[in-house]
Amino acid sequence: MTKALDDIRLRIADAARAAGRIPADIDLVAISKQQPEASVEAVLFAGHRHFGENRVQEAMARWTPLRARFPDVRLRLVGPLQSNKAREAVAFFDAIDSLDRPRLAAALADAAAKVGACPEILVQVNTGEEPQKAGIAPRDADAFIGEAQRVYGLRVLGLMCIPPADEEAAMHFALLKKIAERNGLEALSMGMSGDFETAIRFGATMVRVGSAVFGARG
Repeated sequence: MTKALDDIRLRIADAARAAGRIPADIDLVAISKQQPEASVEAVLFAGHRHFGENRVQEAMARWTPLRARFPDVRLRLVGPLQSNKAREAVAFFDAIDSLDRPRLAAALADAAAKVGACPEILVQVNTGEEPQKAGIAPRDADAFIGEAQRVYGLRVLGLMCIPPADEEAAMHFALLKKIAERNGLEALSMGMSGDFETAIRFGATMVRVGSAVFGARG
């Protein structure tokens, strides 16, 4: 497990230097969803602290006891979020990376007001405009980002995307970066186990790696 984590860190550093970037500017988000407890603990004991989960209830069950032991852990919600789970998500996660509709923006704003704090927010963009996939359409992204920031007062710091599996990822990463630049956003969560090196070349500030860190899901 430690070797796999070290290998990913080395590949991130190599990809960053090849792109003329500083390796420390790219965060590794270890996607721990559905992974066995022993695997997650091994990565924690190896010193990693930045993790992604895709379901609120599962994340709370797993990480409530682990946070008592590892209080410096940072947790991101990387999966779709139902509006009725907004308050739990706002209270529990350090970042929510899947904002994609006005109703959810309103729910997050209301939850943040009640909790008294707002996590970091990323807007998910459906760069491939796939009907089965969450995310705002690229043509609607600029208006939605502005609405989320100015109307709802959310801390939108960046964007996230998951390119279509059957298309070249590079063009989707390039599109996401252009949208981010137009809107003055710096955080770019893009790239997974199979394409994170390409994502780094196109400006990713976070890469989401699960299987290459933990192995097959439990």
